[in-house]
Amino acid sequence: MIDKHEAREAGKRQGFILLATAVLPIMAIVSLIPVLPLLLGEFAGVPGNEFLVPMALTIPALCVALFSPVAGWLSDRIGRKQMMIWSLLLYAAFGILPWFLDDLFQIIAARFALGMVEAVIMTLATVLIGDYFAGERRERWIALQIAVGSVAAIVLIALGGLLGELLGSRGPFLLYLLALPIALVAAIGLFEPAKAAIGPADARQAFPYRVILPLAVITFGVGIIFYTVSVQLGPILEASRPVSPAQIGLFGALCNVAVAIGSFAFHRSSKRAGPKLLSFGLAVASVGYAGVVLAPDLFLMAAFAALVCFGSGLMLPNMLAWTMRSLPAAMRGRGMGLWTGSFFLAQFLAPLLLAAFSGLAGSLTQALMIYAFVAGIGAVLAMFSAKSKARLAT
Repeated sequence: MIDKHEAREAGKRQGFILLATAVLPIMAIVSLIPVLPLLLGEFAGVPGNEFLVPMALTIPALCVALFSPVAGWLSDRIGRKQMMIWSLLLYAAFGILPWFLDDLFQIIAARFALGMVEAVIMTLATVLIGDYFAGERRERWIALQIAVGSVAAIVLIALGGLLGELLGSRGPFLLYLLALPIALVAAIGLFEPAKAAIGPADARQAFPYRVILPLAVITFGVGIIFYTVSVQLGPILEASRPVSPAQIGLFGALCNVAVAIGSFAFHRSSKRAGPKLLSFGLAVASVGYAGVVLAPDLFLMAAFAALVCFGSGLMLPNMLAWTMRSLPAAMRGRGMGLWTGSFFLAQFLAPLLLAAFSGLAGSLTQALMIYAFVAGIGAVLAMFSAKSKARLAT
């Protein structure tokens, strides 16, 4: 007897729908980057605007970090599909709201609400990949999720700039209406996976915190490595020589492409997923950070920054696949919520940590060299872990 949890096999249609939903949380920040100067000018009279306006952009990332574990926990209990559809509809509603608002604090409140539903969308986009696919197919879709997000960021920044040029500071908020057709397609194409239902035996099973929490901590570290370069690329390049906005945009696009290439490289080497691939990715990132500091010219600096992003593109799907394989099916929502929260917490904290380390080390370049050293130590430790696992398996 088939209950409301359908025993169906997922295919490309479901995979592409989930890729589309996973792009929306990325859009929440990157589409507004081009109009940040306009918003700062518009709210110049608001006390603390230099802090509040950037917070309006980044607060959804903090909300995803805070609420993803709750979203995953709820999805394990009430199901995936309906949560996803309602969240997509609310995403469109909260996302377009600033178009009609003139008060900065009301805009921040709307962005906070947007972040809460983003937490559901991002978590479920990942959880449903785990529910729908297994083995090599799952890891291919995981790699595609990271790659598509990186390439989409390039397009979304350009669209945000175009809408800002045509319609002013509120123009990019129109992009949030894209969630409506995605919600319609999701309602038609997605289905409630059978293994999302929790049986009595699953409900009594203890959540594997000893396995998942260390992976979440490592994911946070990988996220810091990634977002330090991808978000702070302009200040990093400007630390040693003058650089134009056009150059920052060009090199930023190069870094996003490098993330996508790293994600595809993960798919090619996914059989080594785990500590071994983590060690390689950390080693690549370590070389990249050191190269950014020591490079004699701007273009070589950008190449090494892209190398960091390549290593990150390799490590992110590796950590996601590693975590997903470590979870019982009935607890996948809770585990992926923790993973997503760790990753987005890194996005929110990366600029703050870089500023703190720059103050302690004396300069931004010295802080980046510390990052290179820590990533190198991490690579060695991960390699020792991989060798230990290999010896135990023999």
